[in-house]
Amino acid sequence: MSQTLIKNIKKIYGVSTGPSPFIKGAAMSFTETIENAFILIEGDQIVDVGPMKDSPSIAHQVIDVQGKCVMPAWCDSHTHIVFAQGREGEYVDRLQGKTYEEIAANGGGILNSADKLQQKSEDELYESAKKRLEEVISYGTGAIEIKSGYGLTVESELKMLRVIKRLKQHSLATIKATFLGAHAIPWAYKNNREAYIDLIIQEMLPQVATEGLADYCDVFCDQGFFTVAETDRILKAALQHGLKAKIHANELATSGGVQVGIANNAVSVDHLEAIGQEEIDALKVSDTIPTVLPSCSFFLNIHYAPARKMIDQGLGIAIATDYNPGSSPSGNIPLLMAFACNKMRLLPTEAFNAVTINGAHAMELGDTHGTIGAGKIANLIITKEIPSLDYMVYAFGSQHIDQVILKGVVV
Repeated sequence: MSQTLIKNIKKIYGVSTGPSPFIKGAAMSFTETIENAFILIEGDQIVDVGPMKDSPSIAHQVIDVQGKCVMPAWCDSHTHIVFAQGREGEYVDRLQGKTYEEIAANGGGILNSADKLQQKSEDELYESAKKRLEEVISYGTGAIEIKSGYGLTVESELKMLRVIKRLKQHSLATIKATFLGAHAIPWAYKNNREAYIDLIIQEMLPQVATEGLADYCDVFCDQGFFTVAETDRILKAALQHGLKAKIHANELATSGGVQVGIANNAVSVDHLEAIGQEEIDALKVSDTIPTVLPSCSFFLNIHYAPARKMIDQGLGIAIATDYNPGSSPSGNIPLLMAFACNKMRLLPTEAFNAVTINGAHAMELGDTHGTIGAGKIANLIITKEIPSLDYMVYAFGSQHIDQVILKGVVV
């Protein structure tokens, strides 16, 4: 099997010398490093990491990165990158004073994206999503979760998930798929919510499971979307089909979404812009991962999740882009880290851990992704010549990534 040696690394960030647990509280401000280092890759895995004095002398391919740093590729645990077209018109509407809820009530928002997507073929959706995936990989993303949810019919939800399956098959990125049929109530069911929920449970979920199209089931549990009782019913039905829970929770109000997610052993509860001490206390005694989405807050100009408070009280967090056409049209994780630091008052190392090892755990990939060590998948970022991780976040307007390696291959 061919070997690749990366040598003369100025500094490796995110080194793992053993199991890589989810990082919580004060530990989020620390990351293990090695200076003047090497990484040896065999096939798609890292087989050795250490100081240059211990480096092997030969390999099939040698990459000399004198003066550059190496980091784990980012792990983006919440995106919606399969969509038909952008919603820049709604962006202008918001700049003119309309709220997210007003736009949705007038046929915009998720329902607008659903209307557009239903008119696109699977091939058209695949080609556009492939370009977005290639773009985020160029920013350093190596593992990504992608949701459905802009279909809102049996045919179109399955179409979205089949696109995600094709992306899995043709990309070097590690991809997790999430079924989000419960993203909004379609116009056709506006006066009969129960019928749409029955459609999700009785038709969508069985077909998703039969085709093996999803790893998780998500529900938008929030004000104006799905209630706690509806969410609980959908998640319990999903679990019967082998789909673990994820939750869109507490973006718009203290909806009870965090608690129903925890009650259903959700892998993560995401958004959390509107949570209080009760939700924080509930998360402290659960295994559910709180995931915050600062670029959504930036784009919608709404409150940021209280990430600083959460970490100070001992919680760990993941950070994800929420890349979607309506509330976060960006998959740029280095920029996302700058938002997290400037607006949530995180340290660069805290943001780094949140988009690497903690993001990996939010996709149940913590054993193989998100850190650099023997036995881990060789998903790596080689930076340009920068002084430090802190500088990458500080100089937020520049492109600091020189090369991305996924599964041992330079992309």
